[in-house]
Amino acid sequence: MNPAGAPEARTADARTPEELPGVVTRLFKGVIYAEADEKIWQSLLALTSQVRDYVSVLGLDLILDESEGYAFLKSREDPDGTLPRLIPRRQLTFNVSLLLALLRGRMLEFDTNSSELRLIMTEEEIADMVSVFLPESSNEARILDQLGANIKKVVELGFLRKLRGQVGTYEVARILKAYVDAQWLEEFDARLADYRSSLTGAGTGNGTDVTEVESR
Repeated sequence: MNPAGAPEARTADARTPEELPGVVTRLFKGVIYAEADEKIWQSLLALTSQVRDYVSVLGLDLILDESEGYAFLKSREDPDGTLPRLIPRRQLTFNVSLLLALLRGRMLEFDTNSSELRLIMTEEEIADMVSVFLPESSNEARILDQLGANIKKVVELGFLRKLRGQVGTYEVARILKAYVDAQWLEEFDARLADYRSSLTGAGTGNGTDVTEVESR
């Protein structure tokens, strides 16, 4: 007891009953970023074990990367299909999948060769990245014409962020690392080979849906 009957300092455990539902509800709405919502982020860090237990009952896992500053909910693997999917999956078109693959590859290069934390790219740089990848026999002009729509979709998915006051400039969101994971990267070369054959019409992709991600 504090002197003169003053209330004791508020601890992380003391705020569990009142803040846990709010943190979980916020997670259901989408990704929590440390830099964008510091208050809810601090609550999440204090209640991490409780949040994990809470969402586990619903067949969900909490994905939290404190060093990168993001957290989100992910459906647990359910081979039998017995659990309802609370977080829907989106099928991505071939070209959007290609753009995500190339952005993830660029982030890997960036993290290896740069001490900076933020990967910033302009639309021109993204177009150059895509065009360098394309085989000579592909319809490069048509694919680059679609690039604006593909970038918009990647922004909607939360993997690119427009920079304020800088037209046509984007930050590649580091949460992309959590979706395009190490296992996916191990298959990166094989995926690119399939993309190339699809672009030339020799493969089975034919521009159809080839990838799924959970909605954010």
